[in-house]
Amino acid sequence: MPAIIDLSGTVAVVTGGTRGVGAGIARAFLEAGAEVVTCARRPPEEPVRAAGRTARFRPVDLRDPDAVGAFFARVHEEYGRLDTLVNNAGGTTFRTLADGGGRHAARVVELNLLAPLHASLAAYDLLRAAPAGGSVIMIGSVSGTRPSPGTAAYGAAKAGLDSLARSMAVEWAPEVRVNTVVLGMVRTELSHLHYGDEAGVAAVGRTVPLGRLAEPAEIGDACVFLASGRAGYVSGASLHVHGGGERPAFLDAATVNN
Repeated sequence: MPAIIDLSGTVAVVTGGTRGVGAGIARAFLEAGAEVVTCARRPPEEPVRAAGRTARFRPVDLRDPDAVGAFFARVHEEYGRLDTLVNNAGGTTFRTLADGGGRHAARVVELNLLAPLHASLAAYDLLRAAPAGGSVIMIGSVSGTRPSPGTAAYGAAKAGLDSLARSMAVEWAPEVRVNTVVLGMVRTELSHLHYGDEAGVAAVGRTVPLGRLAEPAEIGDACVFLASGRAGYVSGASLHVHGGGERPAFLDAATVNN
């Protein structure tokens, strides 16, 4: 994608930015000219690169507030600023509430709701000192907007994340803007684990109004926009990047007499 948005001179942190959607977001920021720091518990198999540039990786357990604080202190030491925080790290496995139990649900909520809160709080002072104002971008999910059987705790956490972002947008204005990108289904290197082979991925894609799954780069483009001055009056918003959502099941089940 041509770099129509120039983020040169800015610094972005992308949590969980080593693969899948997170790597797509990190690459989009690199292409826009930003310095990018990614973090996760384990290093990527290959560095995240784009436009002849490489994202820097730092290991951190985002569920540990002390470790998160130390991570952002190091970002401050090395770069002297932070303009954008993308809270992308998260996820879950498919497990019903009865099968998973309370401890599993608590771990899911910890990763998908509390970890972004810890990161945002640790980054707050850096973000509000950004020359053009800071930006926090939460990576949400359509699972937080509708019933999510099999991933109920994840859906609840993502719903809470969207609510958290709207409250943060009010409390942290005008120095820091806070928005949520609400994802639908995205094609990543792990898609086969959820949808099977290429035929399965294509079949799932046909259930989306636009006829396909999103690409990680498209999520990255949305995040770059929200981080830029072109979104300077956008805060407390939820941007749905889901290809039109999900076709209501009743439309296929109903018989209509013409």
